[in-house]
Amino acid sequence: MPRTIFAGTGYYVPDRVVTNRDLTQLMDTSDEWIVERTGIQERRWVDPGMTSAEMARRASLMALEEAGLEASAVDAIVLATLTPDVFFPGTGVFLQRALGLEGVPALDIRAQCSGFVYGLSVADAWIRCGQFRTILLVGVEIQSTGLDVSTQGRDLAVLFGDGAGAAVLTAGEDAGRGVLSTHIHADGRFAESLWAEASSSKKNPRISADDIAAGRHYPRMEGKEVFKHAVTRMPEAIHEALAANDLTTSDIDLLVPHQANLRISQMVQKRLGLEDRQVVNNIERYGNTTAATIPIALAEAIREGRLKRGDLLALVAFGSGFTWGSALVRW
Repeated sequence: MPRTIFAGTGYYVPDRVVTNRDLTQLMDTSDEWIVERTGIQERRWVDPGMTSAEMARRASLMALEEAGLEASAVDAIVLATLTPDVFFPGTGVFLQRALGLEGVPALDIRAQCSGFVYGLSVADAWIRCGQFRTILLVGVEIQSTGLDVSTQGRDLAVLFGDGAGAAVLTAGEDAGRGVLSTHIHADGRFAESLWAEASSSKKNPRISADDIAAGRHYPRMEGKEVFKHAVTRMPEAIHEALAANDLTTSDIDLLVPHQANLRISQMVQKRLGLEDRQVVNNIERYGNTTAATIPIALAEAIREGRLKRGDLLALVAFGSGFTWGSALVRW
């Protein structure tokens, strides 16, 4: 049975840097308040005209270059996002078109912050069963255009950034390398704890003046509930993956957690008993880019030389839904 190999990774973030001090011009907040609660110092926001598909294209080309492949080698696209460029069709087909891959299937995944891990689970299954040999897996978000950048919306507005990350996954025969396993979960009982209610197909019109006046088109979050579940579910998912492969936390060489909040990542690190050198954190520079955080952080870690052949890589995410998941990869 073939194994899923990470052949190349790439990322793209917008040029526009938005610092915490920039946000103080838009809302009643401070650099100290934001850093203390989130660890974020700055984030990237798109300029007018930039699309998710274009960011995904740039990240994908970097990943293909690292893999030494042309775009024509891609058999399928799996794209994770909660911020599609249009209501439909999904962003995946716009990326497919931009790469000139006529006829190649493009699957969009809506699993929010867990999207990249969910997508990896799908791609890994496709490769293992022999349906496809080369898959482009992308996480991309434009959050900045959907935020309430006022004092009323500051709790969420300070968190999010824009960006894209990509991985080229290929079928390999080396039993000592590749994705060992993936583990994905959801619990819809908490769906309203982190959500954006409008626009909604259950209503006609799907978004109304009343919705806009009430701010239902902006994301809403019960922060304490999200934090409590995240710091529980993420370590659980890692232990689940380790147990499935007869491994322990001492075997982990590098953990790339979803970059939701530095305090969450630090708590997960503490509960797993890992040292700083074993955990990737870049939220201070990019904020929470939702489905893009893991592939961006992974691509940066690779370029920093933090992974070598044979290392055990752990990926873990938690997000709206609630959804969560983990993966282990023998690099």
